[in-house]
Amino acid sequence: MEFIQARFAMTFSHDPAQLDRWNKRFSAEGYLFGKRPNAFLESQAARLRPGMSALCVADGEGRNSVWLAQRGLHVTAFDFSPVGVAKARELAREAGVAVDHRESDIFRWDWSARQFDVLVVIFIQFLSPVQRAEIFARFRDALKPEGLLILQGYRPEQVAFGTGGPPQAENMYTEDLLRELLRDWDILHLASHDDEVDEGAGHRGMSALIDLVARAPGSRDTP
Repeated sequence: MEFIQARFAMTFSHDPAQLDRWNKRFSAEGYLFGKRPNAFLESQAARLRPGMSALCVADGEGRNSVWLAQRGLHVTAFDFSPVGVAKARELAREAGVAVDHRESDIFRWDWSARQFDVLVVIFIQFLSPVQRAEIFARFRDALKPEGLLILQGYRPEQVAFGTGGPPQAENMYTEDLLRELLRDWDILHLASHDDEVDEGAGHRGMSALIDLVARAPGSRDTP
């Protein structure tokens, strides 16, 4: 297992230029994506209960992890930018909540180290199609059986809007793509829509969105 994880990390790693780019973006005054949680995540509050454990993937400056902690969840969050993680820790201190903020590349995160009740994946569309398939395959490792995946991202039409996200349409999601990536999961909610987004300077304006809530399979294959 350790060999497989090491090979996975070596094959998929962030470009140092991207790390420098995000450090610079997060170094700007204020919070790039604001301090409020993602609107879709906030809309799923009824699914979340105090005491649940949650993992926030590529959490940036902490807006989503801090909101979850404010609702009484036990939250772990990671991002590859040390500048972003430092700001996330400051946001948690400001809010008076405890979050286990860690610095990690998404490709080097140990997905099987601990199983969570909830996995929060908001706008992680820096992944190429091959990388995306590998990472999505690891989501199940991070969740307890029947744990929840809460995800929002952009559809390919977002490239024309230009209000957030990368310029590569192939990095975006479609409903068919998500159903294929999560083909053995229970899809509880899946919707495509265009809406105005106001999440700091990083996400602002009319956007092509896709929302997903899925339940992980209830049992795991045994050797």
